[in-house]
Amino acid sequence: MPDPRSYKPKTGDIPTQPGVYRFRDPKGRVIYVGKAINLRQRLANYFQPIPSLHPRTATMVTTAAGVEWTTVNNDIEALQLEYTWIKEFDPRFNVKYRDDKSYPWLAVTLSEEFPRVMVGRGAKRKGTRYFGPYGHAWAIRETVDILLRVFPMRSCSNGVFKRSQQIGRPCLLGYIDKCSAPCVGEISPEDHREIVDDFCDFMAGQTTTFTRRIEKEMYAASEALDFEKAARLRDDLSAMQRALEKQAVVLGDGADADVIALAEDPLEVGVQIFYVRGGRIKGQRGWVADRMDDADTAGLVEHFLLQLYAGEDAEAIPREILVPALPPDHETLEELLSDVRKAKVRIRVPQRGDKKTLQETVANNAKQSLALHKTKRASDLTTRNRALEEIQEALELDEVPLRIECYDISHLQGTEIVASMVVFEDGLSRKSEYRRFVIKGQDGSDDVKAMHEVITRRFKRLLDEQSTSVVSAEVEGANGPMLVDPETGRPRKFAYAPGLVVVDGGAPQVAAAQRALTELGINDIPVVGLAKRLEEVWVPDEEDPVILPRSSEGLYLLQRIRDEAHRFAISHHRGRRSKSMVESMLDDVPGLGEVRRKTLLKHFGSLKKLREASAEEIAQVPGIGPSTATAIKTAVEQTSKGGRVGSINVTTGEIIEE
Repeated sequence: MPDPRSYKPKTGDIPTQPGVYRFRDPKGRVIYVGKAINLRQRLANYFQPIPSLHPRTATMVTTAAGVEWTTVNNDIEALQLEYTWIKEFDPRFNVKYRDDKSYPWLAVTLSEEFPRVMVGRGAKRKGTRYFGPYGHAWAIRETVDILLRVFPMRSCSNGVFKRSQQIGRPCLLGYIDKCSAPCVGEISPEDHREIVDDFCDFMAGQTTTFTRRIEKEMYAASEALDFEKAARLRDDLSAMQRALEKQAVVLGDGADADVIALAEDPLEVGVQIFYVRGGRIKGQRGWVADRMDDADTAGLVEHFLLQLYAGEDAEAIPREILVPALPPDHETLEELLSDVRKAKVRIRVPQRGDKKTLQETVANNAKQSLALHKTKRASDLTTRNRALEEIQEALELDEVPLRIECYDISHLQGTEIVASMVVFEDGLSRKSEYRRFVIKGQDGSDDVKAMHEVITRRFKRLLDEQSTSVVSAEVEGANGPMLVDPETGRPRKFAYAPGLVVVDGGAPQVAAAQRALTELGINDIPVVGLAKRLEEVWVPDEEDPVILPRSSEGLYLLQRIRDEAHRFAISHHRGRRSKSMVESMLDDVPGLGEVRRKTLLKHFGSLKKLREASAEEIAQVPGIGPSTATAIKTAVEQTSKGGRVGSINVTTGEIIEE
């Protein structure tokens, strides 16, 4: 029996929005579907101590092996989506919904000679067209009562219909013009069927024509001073609008569409799709896939659509496909899908209205799904262990690399060269042990020399820490090096030797790192490089790289470490670049020395804020008077107008002149 704590999601991972959640058993079957106005608060109720839960709830949470959720915009949408999934999955623990009493339908019995409109609950039947489910049963009945004035179709039961046929006299609805009385032959089956078709069109979302008709009658009654009729029509119109209100989860035009959204990062892409049929969500599905190339969003959409609809029949392809970006050759793709469907298929990006709102909902679900996938993948102990074991096996290491250090170099055309060191222990980042380096021994853009310098400095510090700790250990009488400083009680962070060194780059960077270790006399720390272009793992003194499978957890872990080192290096480089720009810009300001320049930088924090500040605001910095502040403001403005300082492309580091 699973322990609910084994699959309990972190509180911060659960959104506070309305939504629908599903519990699954170890075989992946949905055993419970529920809805919530606040998912985080509702799901927290299921992970209380077992004795405090209702016996049936306790049985459900101990039977389940996982929980997942989908967010929507309001509780009515959650009710409708919950109903859809209850009907689809038939969960064993949703007993209170098995009779469907909470979900009223509006049904039209098209299989009968004289179709009947009715409000009911229960399983669907063949030959009957359904609208809904709806959240307000009273509004449906009021709407039907209103529409019978415009569409006088049959609404009586079979017993009442047969009795009227026998006696040759219609029921009350026939006398008050809410039924065309087909029971006594007042209308032919063909004409009655036309009324039924108009009613179905209205309920499918084509409401404008009929709503305007009621409004016109209301205004006409008001002008004729028939205020009682006008008031009744006003109330009828209000009830109609309540029953047929447009919602983000309901496309008012009754459209058939697949709504697709993507969530991307450098390593993976998450895809979510909502299947909308007849204007309502009928299902949802999600994928997370490894990125195999550098395709942009449009390219990813094209690949996904081809895989999604390959081999599908005509019924599986909707009239409209809503995507976040048009594929590069969407006209050809539309033609291909139209041929399969035997009808026109449109691929487009929604710009406004309900469809745009619905796609934003899908996009939020895609982001949450990808984030949750990454959290589970990174934090799952079994997965981390498998990743480390795969790295050990692929690189033929003597032991599992429990501590991995990764290094990256960042610069802009040879200026402000910096390096980063990130640390992962047991497959998880240890941000407290990250380090930054400023490359001092060279000018230029030689990444190989920079890598040699940073590896030398880091591991020379390792040797120094270890030698110091050995001496201290001998004095204290301990065995082996001391990894904790006896004076401060803090760990000697550089005294920990990594199980694996990873450098961002190919064979040249790996050779430089290995040479640095060899020069220091270190020969027991393995070094590899991860080349970004093909994700190849380079080993020193090997002509060919090690190729890990794309689905390998070991490769995924190495990619995460490499990308984290790159991010850390880029952030350091941007900060130093902004600082150096300010300093060079202020070199010619009279009376502004190094100390006051640093004070100025510390006060404003960035070049942008300094440029936006007035001379009076600059004068408030300690040590800077009004005349110096005016000189600083003049220097900043002249530099800006001269084009020496512009905006910066945060991805490439390129300075874009203004």
